[in-house]
Amino acid sequence: MAEISTVSEDFLRQLTAVGEVGILVGVPTFNNRDTIERVVSAIQVGLTKYFHRERCVLINPDGGSTDGTPEIFKNVSVQDFGMLLTASPLRTFHRVTAPYHGIPGKERALRSLFTAADLLRAKACAIFPPDSLSITPEWVDSLIRPVYREGFDLVSPAYQRRKFDGLLVRGLVSPMIGALYGRRLHEPVGSELGLSGRLACQFLQKDIWEQEMTTFGLEIWMATTAIVDDFRLCESFLGPKIQAAKQFGQDVAGTVRQVVGALFHCLDLHENFWKKREGSEALPLFGFQYNVALEPLRFNRRGILDTFRSHVEQLVPILESILTPQTLVEVRNVAQLADREFHYPDELWVRTIYEFAAAHHRAVINRNHLLQALPPLYRGWVSSFILENQKADAARVDQRIEALSREFERLKPYLVDRWDAGRGGER
Repeated sequence: MAEISTVSEDFLRQLTAVGEVGILVGVPTFNNRDTIERVVSAIQVGLTKYFHRERCVLINPDGGSTDGTPEIFKNVSVQDFGMLLTASPLRTFHRVTAPYHGIPGKERALRSLFTAADLLRAKACAIFPPDSLSITPEWVDSLIRPVYREGFDLVSPAYQRRKFDGLLVRGLVSPMIGALYGRRLHEPVGSELGLSGRLACQFLQKDIWEQEMTTFGLEIWMATTAIVDDFRLCESFLGPKIQAAKQFGQDVAGTVRQVVGALFHCLDLHENFWKKREGSEALPLFGFQYNVALEPLRFNRRGILDTFRSHVEQLVPILESILTPQTLVEVRNVAQLADREFHYPDELWVRTIYEFAAAHHRAVINRNHLLQALPPLYRGWVSSFILENQKADAARVDQRIEALSREFERLKPYLVDRWDAGRGGER
């Protein structure tokens, strides 16, 4: 049963008034007045169109917005779809908004939503970010139907991304999870997801909610924990992923540290599972896959490459504690290559990441310092990948990612050897 002490009295009062529901949709917010109306409208139309016979609740755990976001959430109407709402009115539709306890953050918001799912005995849940530029009513069906109709427990999104978008996930997080946990997830950090009520309750029972890693790595933890606990996972294609434009390098160091740090933490939590796991398999994929024309991301490859070269030499004293002598020599050799010859081989990249993971496990140096040494090497791999694929189409890029994923899987025994080296994993 949920710990009701984690939610406010007002939130609990509103949930009590709702009663049991079949479907719960959550939209955590914090000062999102510019986008929340569009998101809520799309969700309500999606519920009306695809689940109008079910009892539904739309919940907004808010982190203390001062721009009127909760008020907009409560008052959103969908007049443009009046005919649809008249022809297929929702059987029961509730809307709940309340601030949650603690510092604003995803872990607090999701804990509130999971508590609500438990209290309301929701069969299926979906979670949407409040700032999506590409959400459609069909996304509601895509994330809820596999749970509500097909009995899956976690629905991970699959997107069409712009060329070179999401390289941290595609070139590190996703292939590493596939190789170690045996499930090939395209978007293990996707911000939209569907899950069963029973999985939400399972997450609530885990003793991780006060840990720092939940601040940035909650999606990775949820995906890997669902795999370890033998829940049913699938993916659902949502279409193009459109986000506000930003340049590569805007806090890339912070993102790498946070995301990869969360993944490494999960490896510690699930060590007994992944070390015994062999092979990998694709997940069932729902939805019709299609492509639309998307403008490719633009990169200052010269700037990325120069940062890699300069930082490698500066970091040698730290990298000597993390990488094997052979790997460090090869990384430094890559940094000396001329622009036209520049290439960070897949095998070297995988060994680099696996050695960082093992060093993080053994805490050979302060873990924060260790994670700070990884972003420059990631920039080197990104430079190499862009140079190699600058004229490749989407299908060719996918093939290169698949080859990289196979290399992560092939070298898994190397990680296990490094993981158990030294003092047997003593911290």
